[in-house]
Amino acid sequence: MLKQIEGSRAIAETVALSRPQVICAYPITPQTHIVEGLGELVKTGELQGCEFINVESEFAALSVAIGASAAGSRAYTATSSQGLLFMAEAVYNAAGLGLPIVMTLGNRAIGAPINIWNDHSDAMALKDAGWIMLFAETNQEAADLHIQAFRLAEELSTPVMVCVDGFILTHAYEQISIPTQAEVDAYLRPYVPVQVLDVDEPLSIGAMVGPEAFAEVRYLAHHKQLQALSLIPQLSNEFEAQFGRASGGLLHTYRVDGADTVVVAMGSVNGTIKDLIDKMRDEGHAIGALVISCFRPFPLPEVHSALADARRVLVIEKNLAVGLGGVLASNVRMALRGQSTPVFTCIAGLGGRPITTKSLRSLFESAEQDNLEDLTFLDLQWDVVEQQLERMNETRGSGPIAESIMRMMGVRTP
Repeated sequence: MLKQIEGSRAIAETVALSRPQVICAYPITPQTHIVEGLGELVKTGELQGCEFINVESEFAALSVAIGASAAGSRAYTATSSQGLLFMAEAVYNAAGLGLPIVMTLGNRAIGAPINIWNDHSDAMALKDAGWIMLFAETNQEAADLHIQAFRLAEELSTPVMVCVDGFILTHAYEQISIPTQAEVDAYLRPYVPVQVLDVDEPLSIGAMVGPEAFAEVRYLAHHKQLQALSLIPQLSNEFEAQFGRASGGLLHTYRVDGADTVVVAMGSVNGTIKDLIDKMRDEGHAIGALVISCFRPFPLPEVHSALADARRVLVIEKNLAVGLGGVLASNVRMALRGQSTPVFTCIAGLGGRPITTKSLRSLFESAEQDNLEDLTFLDLQWDVVEQQLERMNETRGSGPIAESIMRMMGVRTP
């Protein structure tokens, strides 16, 4: 059924249709509306057979989800930004224990300085914790991915994180197709745990493991991720066959036939990129796009194949690995190892800065002319940076960088 609905509410409704048995909730912007929506559905009785647990912190939210999953329940939670960092120990534990928890990450910048707007810094901070990480391009895909995520998590017995751009998607209202309970039930079977705590058959989940076995345990977690590379497309194809629309998968290409320049990105920015590519193709530019839907495990062979005919690759990153550049670009370069294809990195949209078609067009045209540095910062205000560098060089007591820059820009701080 088509509904004019907020992205967060669509996620809440599709999570509810997946029949979670335990939901652990702690609010943090911009994911708050998701757990609020689920709380309402439990309270009104629309979601039955589910215990909604208000906890005292993000760490507690995932810790309770770990306990619920270990006890045999289908468990769900959501978080953002600093909340993900606060639960970092539990994030690693959930993956190491092989528990099929599904968590929504409303992507948001990480401080300091504090910032509540969207980028991918939070996801990248815990990219190697052992969770499968799926990125939604649209709100329809965000809703659909949660149904697939429960199936994926439970077939592999490993946790899955669905990454949804904060505010850009979570707070946007649009028409979204919400499936029926019968449709979801036909796709997502009842949860049968691989491991479960049972007083009649005692066992340990999370035992101490020494050097004699630790590497083997870690390898098997890696093996599950490799299995996901074939399972994710399979589940996506099944979803398309049943629901009549394509969502998820490892990646998809857009107008790459005959493209000399291919732009690679994750998340909602791909909508803007595709619109611009349509205009530029009409003008005769040989440019296309590659959308990464699954970041962990990273689909190295598929990326290699998709970029095989490109003369150059431009990666748009909504994160910054300080001292290095882009995380996604590093993975793309790995996929292209052995080839001479240049890979340019552009850092864009940090802290929610708008990524405009005007700026992207200039960037794309510079890439076509091979007139880019390896690392570019889109719309960076170099005059402000240079003023601050000069100030720092002139005096030892130059003060906090963030506050100095805000003063230079005439922005009042609380």
